[in-house]
Amino acid sequence: MDLPRWVLSLILLAVTLGYLGLGALGWGSWKGYLAHPARAVAIGLVLVLTLVVTVLTDFNISGGKREDIRNRWILLPLILVSLPIAWLPPYLDRRELWVIDGDPIRYVGLALLVGGGVLRVWPMFVLGRRFSGLVAIQEHHELVTNGIYRHLRHPSYLGAVFGFIGWMLVYRCGIGLLLALPLLRPMAARMDAEETLLTSEFGPAYVEYREHTWRLVPWVY
Repeated sequence: MDLPRWVLSLILLAVTLGYLGLGALGWGSWKGYLAHPARAVAIGLVLVLTLVVTVLTDFNISGGKREDIRNRWILLPLILVSLPIAWLPPYLDRRELWVIDGDPIRYVGLALLVGGGVLRVWPMFVLGRRFSGLVAIQEHHELVTNGIYRHLRHPSYLGAVFGFIGWMLVYRCGIGLLLALPLLRPMAARMDAEETLLTSEFGPAYVEYREHTWRLVPWVY
């Protein structure tokens, strides 16, 4: 699915606006949704990162020269879970239901969201065209083992985890963290598929790289 760049950009922007629109619906209005500085900055950050990805990176949805199409099943649970993630935290925040008391937690979440967003997007600049929304080997694909990949094999996924936690905490939504549980299996399956494909492409070089790096969290996993 090698979409024209402008089409992919419009899709990403539409998805982001739809996601934020669900949040406004959960809160009850855009005015109230944006009333708190932490929420407003978080929403603005999501929009800025989307624009950075669409304008400044070579992110793509391309099967390249070889793709593991069996891994596409994870797209369905990601879509299904993204809907309550967008709507539920603002809904609970507005009504003070099952929330963590106090504003400081919002700013802790905002810091995690900023750090996670940077960690999520940074690998897109490092990998360029090789960073695909699909599990695929691109044309002229080379193995990257330096920079941010020197110690971590999946830094972008770690950024997604930080971003998820940060987003929930911006809305003081401790119970929303439970929504991460259905995503653990798809994320692990995605990493398994990527590493299997890269091993088949680069052989001993990737096996050796795996032996000297952490998969997701340094000194833990």
